[in-house]
Order: sequence, then C-alpha cells, then structure tokens
Amino acid sequence: MANPGEHLVDWLRDAYAMEKQAEAMLRAQASRLEDYSDVRMRIEQHLQESLGQQALLGACLTRLGTSPSLIKGMAGEMVAFGQAVSGMTMTDEVVKGAMSEYMFEHTEIAAYTALIAAAQAVGDLETRKICEQILLQEIEMGRWLLEHLPDIVSAYMSRPADARDDAKR
Repeated sequence: MANPGEHLVDWLRDAYAMEKQAEAMLRAQASRLEDYSDVRMRIEQHLQESLGQQALLGACLTRLGTSPSLIKGMAGEMVAFGQAVSGMTMTDEVVKGAMSEYMFEHTEIAAYTALIAAAQAVGDLETRKICEQILLQEIEMGRWLLEHLPDIVSAYMSRPADARDDAKR
C-alpha cells in the first residue's frame, strides 16, 4: 500500500470491525448484568453509540467507494463471542467485564486518534470530523468505567462469599 488513502480505508475497515466486536461484546454483557442496573444501563447506552459509530464508519467507507470488510467483521465478532463465553464461566464476571471493557475503550481511543491523523494527512476532513465525534464517545465511556470501577468492585465484594457466584451478574 503505497497510497496513504489506501491506509485510511484499511484502518476505517479495521475500526468498523472493531465496532462490530464492541457491539457483540456489549450485547453479551448487557444481557447478563442482572444485579448491576447502573452498569447495564451505561453499557446499553454505549451499545447504541457503537451502532451509530458503525453507521458513520460505513458511510465514510461508502463515500470513499468501498465497504466494510466482511472477513474483519466476522473475525471481530468471533473474538467477542469467545470473550462472552469465557465471561459466563467467571464468578467475578462483572469486575472482569468492566476491566476488559476499559482496556477495549483505550484500544478504540488509540484507533480513532490514529484515524484522525490519517484523515488529516489525506485531506479527508469529513472522516476526520466523524472520527473526532466517535473519539469523544470512547473517551467518555473510558472515563465512566474508570470512575465506576471502584463502585463495581465494592458492590461485588460486599456480597456474602456464598452469594458471589450468583452476584457475578
């Protein structure tokens, strides 16, 4: 890939696949968080943001004369499925899920930061603006998780030891 525009398209496809992975992960988490309604509500909110982000990224790709990569999208969804299955087996799923989501948010923050720079480099101001909008949502979700992780851990730890297995969700 000698053309910088090709890199931008490839990275937009990666971001789209990443958002498909986020969608699958968030859906799985939200469906199992029974005892943590505030966490479930925020995850459901971010799920809606992720769906909107997919639409925005898809529009960028269409405008650039291409489409999302089916292979990358399927790979991201398979990874998310594996994460969901492994999460179901953990007795401390709510804590590990919040930690994993925090790490994932920072991967997204790095990806959108790079996309903003790439879009700027090729003069695609519309893609840059869209990625800046998405970046703000990812930063906010990361901030929310950081602020609420101590409360999530405290809520989990405050349950009686014999009830923690049932309290994982």
